[in-house]
Amino acid sequence: MPEGQIRKAISGFYYVKYDGGTVRCRGRGVFRKRKITPLVGDWVTYVQEGEEDATITEVHPRKNELVRPPVSNIDLALLAVSIVEPTFSSNLLDRFLVLVESHHIEPVICLTKKDKANEAELQAAEEAAAYYRSIGYSVLMTSIDEPGLLEKVRPYLEGQTTVLAGQSGVGKSTLLNTLLPNLSLETGEISESLGRGKHTTRHVELHEVGGGLVADTPGFSSLEFETLEKQELGSCFPEFLEASEQCKFRGCLHLKEPSCEVKRQVESGEILQSRYNHYLQFLQEISDRKPRY
Repeated sequence: MPEGQIRKAISGFYYVKYDGGTVRCRGRGVFRKRKITPLVGDWVTYVQEGEEDATITEVHPRKNELVRPPVSNIDLALLAVSIVEPTFSSNLLDRFLVLVESHHIEPVICLTKKDKANEAELQAAEEAAAYYRSIGYSVLMTSIDEPGLLEKVRPYLEGQTTVLAGQSGVGKSTLLNTLLPNLSLETGEISESLGRGKHTTRHVELHEVGGGLVADTPGFSSLEFETLEKQELGSCFPEFLEASEQCKFRGCLHLKEPSCEVKRQVESGEILQSRYNHYLQFLQEISDRKPRY
């Protein structure tokens, strides 16, 4: 039977892209009983019913899935974080990085609004970028409406399925409009009193751009660690994961355990104190989380 990928979902219909074009599908009736919900990004098997319609008979195993927006099999996340307006927050960036890592998605950090930053703010951003690059992350410095932005981002998009993420007001809509100019997303103004932007939502669709696919709806609207467990948190910090190989105890949480290599590297300055502080904060949030039933 033919196979393809769901690129768009609207009003109970799934638009599946295959080698010869796109076919409109519905899910099998038994899916609801089995609690199977096809998602944009899913690879599926379908059966043709007439010239225009078809039925999805099987949803293939997923690499990962997001709840907001409902999309699966994401390879890459462009994390838009502003240098100013709103002010750069390493805590927020680390929170996004942990969420992305926990879904086995490769992050690319996109520091926005460099054109609006003064010399001191740019210097601080460059220092932060240098550290994140040192632990293996790709970091881009961008301006609003920067000419050639698509060409700067294109090497990361090629062959990947990408979602954008970031706090409101940092330029996600501007970045999406640059990548997908036909969308003309409403960018909105910054709310000065709140220091964040106004929120808009859309149905999710995957668009072909730069040799890959880009979701037209920003991801991770919830920044809670809803499913991450304490024992998994350290692996979402690449420098912790590498250092933990030298910890005395297997499964070390890097708290009060003796001979902890992560704590030693924090004390020596090899690991940023702020990153360790954020780790402790996130660990406490996970510990305080109400159990799921």
